[in-house]
Amino acid sequence: MTMVLKELQESVRVVWQTPVLWVTGIVAGLLGAVLWIMLNLSGTFFTSRLVIIAGLVMVLFVAGTFGLLKKNEKGAGTMVREGARYYFRVLLPWLVIFFMLMLVFVVIMTVMMIFSQGSTDYEAAGLCAIFFMVPTVFMAFFCDTAAVFEDLRVFASIRQSIVTVSRNTWKVLGFYVTCCVLSFIDFFVVAIIWEGLLFDKLEPLTHYNETQLAAFTPDQLVTMIGPDGMWVTALIIFLGVVFLVPILLTYKATFYQSLTKESPAATVQQMTGEFDSKGRWYKY
Repeated sequence: MTMVLKELQESVRVVWQTPVLWVTGIVAGLLGAVLWIMLNLSGTFFTSRLVIIAGLVMVLFVAGTFGLLKKNEKGAGTMVREGARYYFRVLLPWLVIFFMLMLVFVVIMTVMMIFSQGSTDYEAAGLCAIFFMVPTVFMAFFCDTAAVFEDLRVFASIRQSIVTVSRNTWKVLGFYVTCCVLSFIDFFVVAIIWEGLLFDKLEPLTHYNETQLAAFTPDQLVTMIGPDGMWVTALIIFLGVVFLVPILLTYKATFYQSLTKESPAATVQQMTGEFDSKGRWYKY
């Protein structure tokens, strides 16, 4: 646990001394605010398309952040170059994991339909999918950092993440807990600011009984706060994301570097070579 907190302190120091890292947080905050506004103005259909575009844009800045930290530089040009260089190395492992989880979900749905004679319990299927998703994400979470810091390709980076996590399970668990605590603190602070700014509009909620609160929907909340509240909420989303994203990304990178330094044997060496006509492997 000491290492987990030590790397968190180091991450805060690095972010404070490297202003360009805030660019990733600013971009993430702007995208989050835009998605919130478009959700209220255009609905879920159009916003769901924008989510994909926003995710692809963020990959560039995430890769740039990791590349910048790898080179230990502070220039915006380095971030852009490294982001372009490692863009697909960061993107592809997560795409592989995503489609693998989708395949698992399809298999679960198919099996359940066969055994239930056409009817499907979607709640049970969702629980089964979560059962596979959580450990998969837990083990493969550092695939993007491995891809950048170890210069590994898709499957090698996923394998490296699994090896690293399996050899440092308790430390990684502490890392996840710390990230959750940071996210909760960030959410709690911005929620208090949000409630303070919209107190007049939210005041009627204090007179609701338990039944009314239980039946209260997000759509009703949006209607209650009105257009002004929508813009205030967008600003709060921006502020919350701006402060959280750079710290979490830097924390992830510094923590991964610390793990690989302590367990150098866990590093997966990516070999290049070819098979001959008899199936024998020749390493270059």
